[in-house]
Amino acid sequence: MSEIENDTPVIRPWDQFNQELAAQVHPFDWANPKPAERYNLVVIGAGTAGLVSAAGAAGLGAKVALVERHLMGGDCLNVGCVPSKALIGAARAAAAVRDAGEFGVHVPAGVKVDFAKAMERMRRLRASIAPNDSAKRFRELGVDVFIGEGRFVDPHTVAVGGEKLRFKKAVIATGARAAAPPIAGLDSVEYLTNETLFSLTELPQRLAVIGAGPIGCEMAQSFARFGAEVLLVEATHGILPREESDASELVLESMRKDGVSLLCCGKDLKLSPADGGKVCLRVESHDKGYDEVVDKILVAVGRAPNVEGLGLEAAGVAYSNKGVQVNDQLQTSRPHIFAAGDVCSPYQFTHAADFMARTVIRNALFFGRAKASALTIPWCTYTDPEIAHVGLYPKQAQEQGVEIDTFTRNLADVDRAILEGRTNGLVRVHVRKGGDKIVGATIVAHHAGDMISEITLAMTNGLGIKHIAATIHPYPTQAEAVRQVGDAYNRTRLTPFAKGLFSRLMAWRR
Repeated sequence: MSEIENDTPVIRPWDQFNQELAAQVHPFDWANPKPAERYNLVVIGAGTAGLVSAAGAAGLGAKVALVERHLMGGDCLNVGCVPSKALIGAARAAAAVRDAGEFGVHVPAGVKVDFAKAMERMRRLRASIAPNDSAKRFRELGVDVFIGEGRFVDPHTVAVGGEKLRFKKAVIATGARAAAPPIAGLDSVEYLTNETLFSLTELPQRLAVIGAGPIGCEMAQSFARFGAEVLLVEATHGILPREESDASELVLESMRKDGVSLLCCGKDLKLSPADGGKVCLRVESHDKGYDEVVDKILVAVGRAPNVEGLGLEAAGVAYSNKGVQVNDQLQTSRPHIFAAGDVCSPYQFTHAADFMARTVIRNALFFGRAKASALTIPWCTYTDPEIAHVGLYPKQAQEQGVEIDTFTRNLADVDRAILEGRTNGLVRVHVRKGGDKIVGATIVAHHAGDMISEITLAMTNGLGIKHIAATIHPYPTQAEAVRQVGDAYNRTRLTPFAKGLFSRLMAWRR
């Protein structure tokens, strides 16, 4: 979407909506304020973690400086959650028209996607959301916003734009970026990442996506629904290797229906230039060789934390190629300097960065001892169907010595899913063996990301699965499946012995 030239972001295409975006998140005429004598908190990085840290601290009366060298809003607004979900929304609309015949709704002209218009819609909607993350808004919140390269010069000072910001506490929230994986020939071809994908204005007729993780699967399915021929290349078997295999298989089934071709268990991947700016991709999948020429390559694997150029050595902050090192209170090796978000977390989600920042505020400003490990963090991959998860997977439970009972409800048995033709899914909950404490859950459904929150709420507040079973859900809804999993747990409590006692009691009362 953008790159840096001479310390200024270059945003493509430079149309009305990207100009509106830039005016909000990196105003080219921005004048940095005169620094305060000392700040309660200096925040480096204006992605989700940095914005939440700055706004929260300023709202509590702290004197705060926020430093951003690129685009405020970070990955989420500019090259992540926001633009990708706009495209996914357009792709779902195309699929709904394509499949309308199953409901007796016939569209004579069929599906014709105007890709340029879909991308323009994305840019327009992104620009409309940008004021929430804008420099102007944060100035109005009482935050001193500095546009420029921030760098520690000592453990209590950050330099930016020729000024020095002295601080009592600081937060490193510089995030992470796409990083090129070691693929033979990758340096000889042009390729897309999530940081450049959203600059496209023409649909590639043939697209190869390398990596079947969340980003790879979401974009592979979306571009296939737009009409591209999509090859999805994955080194391991299947897709979404982190998820339970039968759950990810449900997603793969839908992606194949959309026309995505999966080349999994890929070996000896090689890339090379082809005529007309195209790319030749060679890979072996399940003992068969493939030699394909594609218009574009999307590399959807590899992330690197943004730790370079921050002067971390001058501040005495320990870091590695995995990011800034923090303890459970999110303190770095300098206890008065904290970190939050993708620069230090294995959970690279906007909502995780948000709540890590809240943890930092409590610990940095109020002598708190809040722990990042206490956060219950759900996540969702926004394919169709979506796949959402919270807590432990069975393999993790086994590794941690946690015995579990598992309860599953297939959407093929849920009335609302049947009526809407969305039976390709499930709700699965893992509870501690012999009890009702929820230790993990997976949902595959059209809106699994919304449905998982009920289980996350229960886990966060120590409510067992029997409490979900006792909660009335509207009929008919897909969320009823969550309650039905609770019913399945309750049935296990009716042992043959207990049932026998009840039978004798009922006989006596007749």
